[in-house]
Amino acid sequence: MNEFIIALGWVGVFAPMALGAVGSSMGCAVAGQAAIGACLETDGGYGKYIGVAAMPSSQVIYGIVVMFALNREMTVTVAPGVFGIGLLAGIALMVSGSFQGRAVASAIHATTAKPEIFGLSLAPAAIVEGFSVFAFIFALVVAGGIPSG
Repeated sequence: MNEFIIALGWVGVFAPMALGAVGSSMGCAVAGQAAIGACLETDGGYGKYIGVAAMPSSQVIYGIVVMFALNREMTVTVAPGVFGIGLLAGIALMVSGSFQGRAVASAIHATTAKPEIFGLSLAPAAIVEGFSVFAFIFALVVAGGIPSG
């Protein structure tokens, strides 16, 4: 039983990075598809579409940092906390990356019809990014309270 608990702890260490990568890839794929479509519909400004399509990639960066913050000697007393923090932070990063990609895709679609709203149309994507930052900071703060071993 102790080995299972310790294994869950290790899952918690790597979950933020893995789930953040899943969310980032999903979000970037959706936003990238919208960017490619926008390039076909417009006569210029392609760089801004491709650039904002990368916005959801930040979730994997947050996940990597949380992973390093959770990495410690794994014991039966430490593992449950690491598992809980890592898994929940990872899920938050995955969901926010996915939804940020949708928000970016909507911004790109809106901008093709009305280019002057480009900056304003990214506000929803920035709000979703804020939730990623909240999960990131929460995970770091709470991880700091877990003993090192």
